[in-house]
Amino acid sequence: MSRFRKLTEEVVFTGTLVTATRATFSDPSGAELERDVVHHPGAVVVVPVLDDGRVLMVRQFRAAVEDDLLELPAGKRDVDDEPVATTAERELAEEVGMTGRLELVCEFYNSPGFCDEHSFLFLARDLQECPTSPQGFEEESMTIEKVDLADVPAMIADRRLVDAKSIIGLLLAREALGIR
Repeated sequence: MSRFRKLTEEVVFTGTLVTATRATFSDPSGAELERDVVHHPGAVVVVPVLDDGRVLMVRQFRAAVEDDLLELPAGKRDVDDEPVATTAERELAEEVGMTGRLELVCEFYNSPGFCDEHSFLFLARDLQECPTSPQGFEEESMTIEKVDLADVPAMIADRRLVDAKSIIGLLLAREALGIR
């Protein structure tokens, strides 16, 4: 348990995905400090592994970086009280048209210095095709790519892969599947 304590929190922005606040905390000595905090509903990330060992990824436009990024299928937890595995199943089907056996691999905070986004990462195997259901302009324009897990270290080194959740997921998938 932290010895820091939240004293106040004021909403300064409410958007369609996040809420930004200005919060005041007291530190262990009793001094007060202000921090900007972004509240996010959380997310799921899925590593869909094909029978041949390759992974399905998506390339989609990301407005914040004004570029198309290669990423694992993922999505926000935007359905109240929906179990994380159900969200992962939905995102897997929507983005790459697959269903499969899901295994929770890890949980992580994406950027805890300012945001409370909590992500759940799943490995998906025994994949079966199903209809896709793109949601929004970015997903309607995205493409699906197959990536060999053996190529992941080189893709990170030469910056073809720069998305943190995807790097985490692919490296953990390599470990889980015994790829060195």
